[in-house]
Amino acid sequence: MLKVVKFGGSSLASAKQMSKVGAIVKAEEERRFVVPSAPGRRFSDDSKVTDMLYRCYDQASAGKDIAPLLSEIRARYQEIVDGLSLNVDLDTEFSVISDYFMRQAGRDYAASRGEYLNGKLLAAYLGFKFIDAADIILFDSHGNFDAERTNDVCHARLQTTDKAVIPGFYGSMPDGSIKTFSRGGSDITGSIIARAVRANVYENWTDVSGCLVADPHLVKDPETINTITYQELRELSYMGASVLHEDAIFPVRAEGIPINIRNTNKPEDPGTMIVESTVRSPLHVITGIAGRKGFCSINIDKAMMNSEVGFGRRVLQVFEENRISFEHTPSGIDTFSVLVHQEEFADKEQDVISGLHRAVSPDRIYLESDLALIAIVGRGMKNAQGTAGRLFTALARGGVNIKMIDQGSSELNIIIGVRDDDFERSIRAIYEEFITRESKN
Repeated sequence: MLKVVKFGGSSLASAKQMSKVGAIVKAEEERRFVVPSAPGRRFSDDSKVTDMLYRCYDQASAGKDIAPLLSEIRARYQEIVDGLSLNVDLDTEFSVISDYFMRQAGRDYAASRGEYLNGKLLAAYLGFKFIDAADIILFDSHGNFDAERTNDVCHARLQTTDKAVIPGFYGSMPDGSIKTFSRGGSDITGSIIARAVRANVYENWTDVSGCLVADPHLVKDPETINTITYQELRELSYMGASVLHEDAIFPVRAEGIPINIRNTNKPEDPGTMIVESTVRSPLHVITGIAGRKGFCSINIDKAMMNSEVGFGRRVLQVFEENRISFEHTPSGIDTFSVLVHQEEFADKEQDVISGLHRAVSPDRIYLESDLALIAIVGRGMKNAQGTAGRLFTALARGGVNIKMIDQGSSELNIIIGVRDDDFERSIRAIYEEFITRESKN
């Protein structure tokens, strides 16, 4: 058994939290490769170290004094060093960082130092070897992650290493400069390492006990999902669920490695298992609910459009020419609608309308703004009768008018469109129907 374990920023925000991490790692000999994030918030109005590093670098780029802010960042790490009685030379590290900031080594370099320094401290605390992610996580000259080359280099380096800490979030370009993933990218690093060492499990430790059925800000004490497939998680992540960076799925999925989402503050909780496929029956018809606000629809009416070959292509080409990506395209016999992000569309709306008139000569174009999209996702829907009917009934009971509905051919998800004002009410109504009511029966 071999496990790769990744710890998020909240799990490593202080000496107290890092001591919990140490206990978790040492509790199982199989936890041999550890991927840390930068220190997160210690309390609600605290700052994340990554944000502090960005501000510090921007100060340096503007030619301003960075000493006070750099000292504040150092104090965050010194608290961990002192709290764990570590023997780590922060003077040398921060001297190098200060020099690179003043030489404007790049915002990616600045952001990466949070993980780099936390990796140094965690390696010292665990007694593990420290391996700089810049040596084994590789990007090409265009800044794209080089998955196969990275996998080869990581595998060669780590197969001769017993235990190691590898910082998350960053790697290097061919010229040696630092390149980061998008925010939350430490999840991706952990997945890359799990693939390279052919781990049995990739444990991702955070501050919640797994993936939740719904957003806890919208539903009080939502249930934890015991088992979820990669595909289900992709659908939920796309619609706003954010326990795991959605790109972290791909490296482990290629090897069939399960991901276990765990809670650093409640290590006894089993968390959520994310798997390729499973014969385990889900507890409920749906696995999860997620959604996002801020969409609008462009509705095109034209008699007999269904007989015009290439009508849909010409419509979507207008959006492509204006560099606007679309989310969904519900349609009828004489109506074709395109849903897009409202913020992305607003500044180009008149150009799009003009382009559509030239492209397809519509009878009418009308816009609808302030829409929200909600996805109910679940492998259990495929064999359950009346799911759509229950959905409509639940929303009607909650006083919600459905503006759009779309179901994928996989029968894994149903997406509905509602007014932004009905978003929270819709989530709660769906949860009540598919989770609360089923749990009572």
